[in-house]
Amino acid sequence: MDVTKLVETTLTGLGYELVDLEVSGRGLMRVFIDKPDGISLQDCERVSNQLTRLFTVENVDFGRLEISSPGLDRPIKKAADFARFCGQQAQLKLRVPINGRKNFVGVLGELQDGVLQLDVEGSSVAIELSNIDKARLVPVF
Repeated sequence: MDVTKLVETTLTGLGYELVDLEVSGRGLMRVFIDKPDGISLQDCERVSNQLTRLFTVENVDFGRLEISSPGLDRPIKKAADFARFCGQQAQLKLRVPINGRKNFVGVLGELQDGVLQLDVEGSSVAIELSNIDKARLVPVF
């Protein structure tokens, strides 16, 4: 059984987006959720109750379940995320270096045919999504 798919389907039905799911070797399952107007404590409670019932019915083995918002430095994982946060600053870590660099901080630009344009200090860098190991928004205070 694909737990990620199960969780994503359930969250979508409740009006939330699955941002990330982490499973540790000790039975800890962390689920990061989001929705357009942000996440409240009540949202976390609602999702926790729903997933606990779902996991019991589906016999999903877990020791502890944590539900959280993705935070200000939200991970960016899907192509839709890159499009959604276009114009915002992000930090990217690449799998394969471009011009000898694996780490970039810049403004997310257009995404076309799996290639992201990243504005790094006035220069545009073309990065294939498949080459992005990790990406996070840079919080603005």
